[in-house]
Amino acid sequence: MIRFSRASVTYPGGVTALKDLDLEIADGELLVIVGLSGAGKSTLIRAINGLVPLTGGDVTIDGRSVRGASPRELREIRSRIGMIFQTFNLVKRTSVLNNVLMGRLHATPTWRSLIGRYRPADVEIAMQALERVGIVDKAYVRASDLSGGQQQRVGIARALAQEPTTILADEPVASLDPPTSHVVMRDLQRINQELKITTIVNLHFLDLAKQYGQRIVGLRAGELVYDGPGASADERVFRDIYGRSLTANDVLGAAPVG
Repeated sequence: MIRFSRASVTYPGGVTALKDLDLEIADGELLVIVGLSGAGKSTLIRAINGLVPLTGGDVTIDGRSVRGASPRELREIRSRIGMIFQTFNLVKRTSVLNNVLMGRLHATPTWRSLIGRYRPADVEIAMQALERVGIVDKAYVRASDLSGGQQQRVGIARALAQEPTTILADEPVASLDPPTSHVVMRDLQRINQELKITTIVNLHFLDLAKQYGQRIVGLRAGELVYDGPGASADERVFRDIYGRSLTANDVLGAAPVG
């Protein structure tokens, strides 16, 4: 269970990104967060693993405080949280497999990681992660030679290689075309359903949020303005979240392929 209790984040300069947020996320849930740019979506996700420190309240994971964690405790918390980024964050000059193996660094002695001698068991975990996202055949290809969609699937595999209890995906399809966006979202949905990994995804595209979000949370100016099933989130709900009428830029606008 992830629990936000009156959680607030105010950045230097006085900008409030989260304001007294109360939110509970159950184990194994697929949650999609929506809101305008600057609504606090990325801040919420990054507060879970301590990348953005709270300035008020707390966030706890299975009863363990993130805000009150020591550096060692925070490393332990982060080791069980996989992160997927909008810009992929791959080391382009090395192989896909080596990128995925970076998800095993928390469980790998420093000397092994420095010389690239990972244990066979870790290599097997990485290969299984690549197989789960359908690109095991790319294991020995340089990451720079992949398409954007394939690179994001490497990012998902790297997160999976951590053997996490939670996956955080910060705008994972923002750089992708519509068909590839659906491929990536289906991967995340399937991983959530099959492995029961709590999955929290920030999305801008409202049709994707409604299609893949078991539950949707809407943020506006750092405050919670909607919390309900994806199936119940109609155009009126999204207008309330966004504070304006919807535009073509708010939807992906393409049917899924395959």
